[in-house]
Amino acid sequence: MKSTKETLEELGWREWFGDQVTPDEVQQCHPVRVMAVHRGKIAVAGAGGQGFITPHIPGAKPSDDHPTVGDWLLVDRLTDQPVRVLGRMNLFKRRSPGDPRKDQMIAANVDTLFIVASCNQDFSVARLERYLVLAREVGVNPVVVLTKADLADDPDVFAAAARAIEPGLRVETVNGRDPASVAHLASWCGPGETVALLGSSGVGKSTLVNGLRRSDSIATQAIRARDGTGRHTTTVREMHRLERGGWLLDTPGMRELQLSDAGAGISEVFDDFIEVAQNCRFSNCAHGVEPGCAVRAAIAEGSLTSERFDRWRKLAAEEDASAARYTKRTR
Repeated sequence: MKSTKETLEELGWREWFGDQVTPDEVQQCHPVRVMAVHRGKIAVAGAGGQGFITPHIPGAKPSDDHPTVGDWLLVDRLTDQPVRVLGRMNLFKRRSPGDPRKDQMIAANVDTLFIVASCNQDFSVARLERYLVLAREVGVNPVVVLTKADLADDPDVFAAAARAIEPGLRVETVNGRDPASVAHLASWCGPGETVALLGSSGVGKSTLVNGLRRSDSIATQAIRARDGTGRHTTTVREMHRLERGGWLLDTPGMRELQLSDAGAGISEVFDDFIEVAQNCRFSNCAHGVEPGCAVRAAIAEGSLTSERFDRWRKLAAEEDASAARYTKRTR
Protein backbone atom coordinates (compact mmCIF):
# COMPACT_ATOMS: atom_id res chain seq x y z
CA MET A 1 0.00 0.00 0.00
CA LYS A 2 1.13 3.57 -0.63
CA SER A 3 2.51 5.28 2.45
CA THR A 4 0.43 7.98 4.21
CA LYS A 5 0.79 9.94 7.42
CA GLU A 6 -2.89 9.84 8.35
CA THR A 7 -3.86 8.16 11.61
CA LEU A 8 -6.99 6.08 12.09
CA GLU A 9 -8.55 8.91 14.13
CA GLU A 10 -7.90 11.35 11.28
CA LEU A 11 -9.68 8.91 8.96
CA GLY A 12 -12.75 8.90 11.22
CA TRP A 13 -12.03 5.96 13.54
CA ARG A 14 -14.21 5.88 16.66
CA GLU A 15 -14.38 3.82 19.84
CA TRP A 16 -17.56 2.35 18.29
CA PHE A 17 -15.39 0.45 15.78
CA GLY A 18 -12.56 -0.45 18.15
CA ASP A 19 -15.00 -2.15 20.51
CA GLN A 20 -15.95 -4.59 17.73
CA VAL A 21 -12.44 -5.93 17.14
CA THR A 22 -11.39 -9.07 19.05
CA PRO A 23 -7.83 -9.54 20.45
CA ASP A 24 -7.16 -12.24 17.84
CA GLU A 25 -8.24 -9.92 15.04
CA VAL A 26 -5.92 -7.20 16.33
CA GLN A 27 -3.01 -9.61 15.79
CA GLN A 28 -4.10 -10.87 12.38
CA CYS A 29 -5.79 -7.85 10.77
CA HIS A 30 -5.60 -4.10 10.43
CA PRO A 31 -8.51 -1.67 9.88
CA VAL A 32 -8.93 0.39 6.72
CA ARG A 33 -11.62 2.78 5.58
CA VAL A 34 -13.30 2.57 2.18
CA MET A 35 -12.51 5.83 0.43
CA ALA A 36 -14.06 5.11 -2.98
CA VAL A 37 -16.05 2.38 -4.71
CA HIS A 38 -15.15 1.45 -8.28
CA ARG A 39 -16.31 -1.39 -10.47
CA GLY A 40 -14.56 -4.50 -9.19
CA LYS A 41 -12.30 -2.77 -6.66
CA ILE A 42 -12.36 -0.36 -3.73
CA ALA A 43 -9.89 2.31 -2.64
CA VAL A 44 -8.99 2.06 1.04
CA ALA A 45 -6.83 3.97 3.53
CA GLY A 46 -5.47 3.02 6.93
CA ALA A 47 -2.64 3.77 9.31
CA GLY A 48 -0.32 1.72 7.08
CA GLY A 49 -1.10 3.51 3.85
CA GLN A 50 -3.61 3.57 1.02
CA GLY A 51 -4.30 1.48 -2.04
CA PHE A 52 -6.81 -0.71 -3.87
CA ILE A 53 -8.22 -4.08 -2.80
CA THR A 54 -10.95 -6.39 -4.02
CA PRO A 55 -14.35 -5.90 -2.34
CA HIS A 56 -14.92 -9.66 -2.22
CA ILE A 57 -14.98 -11.08 1.32
CA PRO A 58 -14.09 -14.81 1.31
CA GLY A 59 -16.88 -16.93 2.77
CA ALA A 60 -19.46 -14.12 2.69
CA LYS A 61 -23.02 -15.08 1.81
CA PRO A 62 -24.82 -13.32 -1.06
CA SER A 63 -27.16 -11.77 1.51
CA ASP A 64 -24.27 -10.23 3.49
CA ASP A 65 -23.57 -6.53 3.26
CA HIS A 66 -20.80 -5.60 0.86
CA PRO A 67 -18.39 -2.72 1.49
CA THR A 68 -19.60 0.75 0.62
CA VAL A 69 -17.88 4.13 0.80
CA GLY A 70 -17.30 5.22 4.39
CA ASP A 71 -17.19 1.66 5.71
CA TRP A 72 -14.46 0.31 7.97
CA LEU A 73 -13.03 -3.09 7.04
CA LEU A 74 -10.70 -5.51 8.73
CA VAL A 75 -8.05 -6.60 6.24
CA ASP A 76 -5.74 -9.60 6.64
CA ARG A 77 -2.18 -8.38 7.22
CA LEU A 78 -0.65 -11.15 5.06
CA THR A 79 -3.03 -11.36 2.10
CA ASP A 80 -4.51 -7.84 2.00
CA GLN A 81 -7.91 -9.52 1.62
CA PRO A 82 -10.92 -8.05 3.46
CA VAL A 83 -12.11 -10.22 6.33
CA ARG A 84 -15.30 -8.45 7.37
CA VAL A 85 -17.15 -5.14 7.43
CA LEU A 86 -17.30 -3.60 10.88
CA GLY A 87 -20.74 -2.70 12.21
CA ARG A 88 -21.85 0.70 10.97
CA MET A 89 -22.86 3.73 12.99
CA ASN A 90 -25.34 4.46 10.20
CA LEU A 91 -26.05 3.49 6.59
CA PHE A 92 -27.70 5.45 3.82
CA LYS A 93 -29.48 3.29 1.27
CA ARG A 94 -32.26 3.44 -1.29
CA ARG A 95 -34.25 0.96 -3.33
CA SER A 96 -32.23 -0.02 -6.37
CA PRO A 97 -33.48 1.75 -9.52
CA GLY A 98 -32.76 -1.41 -11.53
CA ASP A 99 -34.50 -3.81 -9.13
CA PRO A 100 -36.93 -2.37 -6.55
CA ARG A 101 -36.74 -5.66 -4.63
CA LYS A 102 -33.14 -4.87 -3.69
CA ASP A 103 -31.46 -2.09 -1.73
CA GLN A 104 -28.56 -0.01 -3.02
CA MET A 105 -26.08 1.21 -0.40
CA ILE A 106 -25.06 4.85 -0.71
CA ALA A 107 -22.73 5.71 2.20
CA ALA A 108 -21.86 4.58 5.72
CA ASN A 109 -20.60 6.12 8.97
CA VAL A 110 -21.58 9.71 8.24
CA ASP A 111 -21.55 12.50 10.84
CA THR A 112 -23.42 15.21 8.89
CA LEU A 113 -25.50 15.14 5.70
CA PHE A 114 -25.36 18.11 3.34
CA ILE A 115 -28.60 17.97 1.34
CA VAL A 116 -27.73 19.97 -1.77
CA ALA A 117 -30.31 21.78 -3.91
CA SER A 118 -30.03 24.74 -6.26
CA CYS A 119 -31.70 28.14 -6.23
CA ASN A 120 -33.38 27.82 -9.61
CA GLN A 121 -36.27 26.04 -11.34
CA ASP A 122 -34.82 22.66 -10.35
CA PHE A 123 -35.57 23.39 -6.66
CA SER A 124 -38.07 20.87 -5.25
CA VAL A 125 -39.53 20.76 -1.73
CA ALA A 126 -40.72 17.20 -2.34
CA ARG A 127 -37.18 16.09 -3.17
CA LEU A 128 -35.78 17.81 -0.08
CA GLU A 129 -38.36 16.01 2.05
CA ARG A 130 -37.21 12.67 0.69
CA TYR A 131 -33.60 13.38 1.62
CA LEU A 132 -34.69 14.60 5.06
CA VAL A 133 -36.62 11.37 5.61
CA LEU A 134 -33.45 9.47 4.73
CA ALA A 135 -31.38 11.53 7.21
CA ARG A 136 -33.92 11.20 10.03
CA GLU A 137 -34.27 7.47 9.46
CA VAL A 138 -30.57 6.83 10.08
CA GLY A 139 -30.14 9.51 12.75
CA VAL A 140 -27.69 11.80 10.93
CA ASN A 141 -27.77 15.58 11.34
CA PRO A 142 -29.02 17.21 8.09
CA VAL A 143 -28.03 20.61 6.72
CA VAL A 144 -29.75 21.90 3.57
CA VAL A 145 -27.20 23.64 1.35
CA LEU A 146 -28.71 25.77 -1.40
CA THR A 147 -26.21 26.35 -4.20
CA LYS A 148 -26.08 28.83 -7.09
CA ALA A 149 -27.29 31.64 -4.82
CA ASP A 150 -25.29 34.05 -7.00
CA LEU A 151 -27.51 33.18 -9.99
CA ALA A 152 -30.84 33.70 -8.21
CA ASP A 153 -32.74 37.01 -8.10
CA ASP A 154 -33.82 36.30 -4.52
CA PRO A 155 -32.20 33.24 -2.90
CA ASP A 156 -34.03 33.98 0.36
CA VAL A 157 -37.25 32.75 -1.27
CA PHE A 158 -35.71 29.30 -1.74
CA ALA A 159 -34.25 29.33 1.79
CA ALA A 160 -37.64 30.20 3.29
CA ALA A 161 -39.31 27.35 1.38
CA ALA A 162 -36.70 24.90 2.71
CA ARG A 163 -36.97 26.12 6.31
CA ALA A 164 -40.75 25.72 6.19
CA ILE A 165 -40.36 21.94 5.82
CA GLU A 166 -39.68 21.44 9.53
CA PRO A 167 -38.91 23.68 12.54
CA GLY A 168 -35.25 24.26 13.30
CA LEU A 169 -33.94 22.89 10.00
CA ARG A 170 -30.52 24.36 9.24
CA VAL A 171 -30.44 25.94 5.78
CA GLU A 172 -27.41 27.62 4.19
CA THR A 173 -27.26 29.47 0.87
CA VAL A 174 -23.90 29.54 -0.92
CA ASN A 175 -22.07 30.38 -4.09
CA GLY A 176 -19.99 27.24 -4.55
CA ARG A 177 -17.39 29.08 -6.63
CA ASP A 178 -16.69 31.63 -3.88
CA PRO A 179 -14.41 30.25 -1.10
CA ALA A 180 -15.63 32.93 1.30
CA SER A 181 -19.24 31.89 0.70
CA VAL A 182 -18.64 28.22 1.48
CA ALA A 183 -16.20 28.85 4.35
CA HIS A 184 -18.93 28.84 7.01
CA LEU A 185 -19.78 25.23 6.05
CA ALA A 186 -16.35 24.20 7.33
CA SER A 187 -17.61 24.10 10.94
CA TRP A 188 -19.09 20.67 10.12
CA CYS A 189 -15.86 19.47 8.50
CA GLY A 190 -13.40 19.26 11.39
CA PRO A 191 -10.68 16.61 11.88
CA GLY A 192 -12.02 13.08 11.53
CA GLU A 193 -15.55 14.28 10.69
CA THR A 194 -17.36 12.85 7.67
CA VAL A 195 -19.85 14.94 5.72
CA ALA A 196 -21.85 13.33 2.93
CA LEU A 197 -23.31 15.22 -0.02
CA LEU A 198 -26.64 14.09 -1.42
CA GLY A 199 -28.61 15.79 -4.14
CA SER A 200 -29.93 15.31 -7.63
CA SER A 201 -27.74 15.60 -10.72
CA GLY A 202 -26.61 19.05 -11.69
CA VAL A 203 -27.25 20.95 -8.43
CA GLY A 204 -23.58 21.92 -8.08
CA LYS A 205 -22.21 19.24 -5.75
CA SER A 206 -18.87 18.96 -7.55
CA THR A 207 -18.46 22.73 -7.52
CA LEU A 208 -19.23 22.72 -3.80
CA VAL A 209 -16.63 20.00 -3.20
CA ASN A 210 -14.05 22.07 -5.07
CA GLY A 211 -14.97 25.13 -3.01
CA LEU A 212 -14.62 23.30 0.28
CA ARG A 213 -11.33 21.71 -0.80
CA ARG A 214 -10.03 24.99 -2.27
CA SER A 215 -9.27 23.04 -5.42
CA ASP A 216 -10.63 22.74 -8.95
CA SER A 217 -9.52 19.13 -9.42
CA ILE A 218 -13.06 17.77 -9.75
CA ALA A 219 -14.62 18.26 -13.16
CA THR A 220 -17.72 20.43 -13.39
CA GLN A 221 -19.92 21.33 -16.33
CA ALA A 222 -21.91 24.40 -17.24
CA ILE A 223 -25.60 24.90 -16.45
CA ARG A 224 -28.07 24.08 -19.22
CA ALA A 225 -30.02 27.18 -20.13
CA ARG A 226 -33.28 25.33 -20.81
CA ASP A 227 -33.78 23.94 -17.30
CA GLY A 228 -31.20 25.59 -15.06
CA THR A 229 -29.38 22.37 -14.15
CA GLY A 230 -25.76 21.45 -14.48
CA ARG A 231 -24.69 18.20 -16.07
CA HIS A 232 -23.90 15.19 -13.98
CA THR A 233 -20.13 14.90 -13.37
CA THR A 234 -19.60 12.61 -10.34
CA THR A 235 -19.47 8.98 -11.43
CA VAL A 236 -18.24 7.18 -8.28
CA ARG A 237 -18.93 7.44 -4.57
CA GLU A 238 -15.74 8.94 -3.17
CA MET A 239 -14.33 10.63 -0.06
CA HIS A 240 -12.30 13.84 -0.42
CA ARG A 241 -9.84 15.22 2.13
CA LEU A 242 -10.73 18.72 3.35
CA GLU A 243 -8.38 21.49 4.41
CA ARG A 244 -9.56 21.40 8.04
CA GLY A 245 -9.02 17.65 8.35
CA GLY A 246 -12.53 16.37 7.67
CA TRP A 247 -13.81 14.21 4.84
CA LEU A 248 -16.37 15.08 2.19
CA LEU A 249 -18.19 12.07 0.80
CA ASP A 250 -19.47 12.84 -2.69
CA THR A 251 -22.04 10.65 -4.41
CA PRO A 252 -23.39 10.53 -7.98
CA GLY A 253 -26.48 12.68 -8.40
CA MET A 254 -29.81 10.94 -8.00
CA ARG A 255 -32.89 12.08 -9.87
CA GLU A 256 -34.81 9.21 -8.35
CA LEU A 257 -34.69 8.42 -4.63
CA GLN A 258 -36.94 5.51 -3.76
CA LEU A 259 -36.80 5.12 0.00
CA SER A 260 -36.29 1.80 1.77
CA ASP A 261 -37.28 0.98 5.38
CA ALA A 262 -37.96 4.65 6.13
CA GLY A 263 -41.10 4.53 8.25
CA ALA A 264 -39.52 6.20 11.27
CA GLY A 265 -37.98 8.94 9.10
CA ILE A 266 -41.32 9.67 7.42
CA SER A 267 -43.01 9.95 10.81
CA GLU A 268 -40.36 12.39 12.04
CA VAL A 269 -40.36 14.67 8.98
CA PHE A 270 -44.17 14.66 8.84
CA ASP A 271 -44.76 14.70 12.59
CA ASP A 272 -47.23 17.57 12.22
CA PHE A 273 -49.59 15.24 10.31
CA ILE A 274 -48.88 12.32 12.65
CA GLU A 275 -49.80 14.43 15.69
CA VAL A 276 -53.04 15.74 14.17
CA ALA A 277 -54.02 12.25 12.96
CA GLN A 278 -54.11 11.06 16.57
CA ASN A 279 -57.27 13.16 16.99
CA CYS A 280 -59.18 11.44 14.19
CA ARG A 281 -62.40 9.76 15.31
CA PHE A 282 -61.29 6.38 13.96
CA SER A 283 -57.85 4.91 14.67
CA ASN A 284 -57.67 3.46 11.13
CA CYS A 285 -58.76 6.69 9.45
CA ALA A 286 -57.46 6.93 5.87
CA HIS A 287 -57.98 10.73 5.90
CA GLY A 288 -60.37 10.60 2.98
CA VAL A 289 -64.15 10.83 3.44
CA GLU A 290 -64.32 9.34 6.96
CA PRO A 291 -66.35 11.38 9.46
CA GLY A 292 -64.38 13.08 12.21
CA CYS A 293 -61.08 13.18 10.28
CA ALA A 294 -58.85 15.66 12.12
CA VAL A 295 -56.35 15.83 9.25
CA ARG A 296 -58.99 16.92 6.72
CA ALA A 297 -60.31 19.44 9.23
CA ALA A 298 -56.82 20.90 9.71
CA ILE A 299 -56.37 21.19 5.95
CA ALA A 300 -59.74 22.92 5.63
CA GLU A 301 -58.84 25.48 8.29
CA GLY A 302 -55.38 26.07 6.76
CA SER A 303 -53.13 24.80 9.57
CA LEU A 304 -51.99 21.96 7.27
CA THR A 305 -51.69 22.07 3.48
CA SER A 306 -53.14 19.66 0.94
CA GLU A 307 -49.87 19.70 -1.06
CA ARG A 308 -47.85 18.50 1.92
CA PHE A 309 -50.59 15.98 2.74
CA ASP A 310 -50.30 14.50 -0.76
CA ARG A 311 -46.52 14.18 -0.39
CA TRP A 312 -46.91 12.52 3.01
CA ARG A 313 -49.39 9.97 1.70
CA LYS A 314 -47.22 9.24 -1.34
CA LEU A 315 -44.17 8.52 0.82
CA ALA A 316 -46.24 6.44 3.24
CA ALA A 317 -47.66 4.41 0.34
CA GLU A 318 -44.14 3.79 -1.00
CA GLU A 319 -43.04 2.63 2.44
CA ASP A 320 -46.01 0.25 2.70
CA ALA A 321 -45.23 -1.17 -0.74
CA SER A 322 -41.55 -1.58 0.20
CA ALA A 323 -42.47 -3.43 3.40
CA ALA A 324 -44.80 -5.73 1.44
CA ARG A 325 -42.03 -6.56 -1.06
CA TYR A 326 -39.61 -7.29 1.79
CA THR A 327 -42.15 -9.62 3.46
CA LYS A 328 -42.64 -11.45 0.15
CA ARG A 329 -38.86 -11.86 -0.31
CA THR A 330 -38.36 -13.35 3.15
CA ARG A 331 -41.16 -15.92 2.99
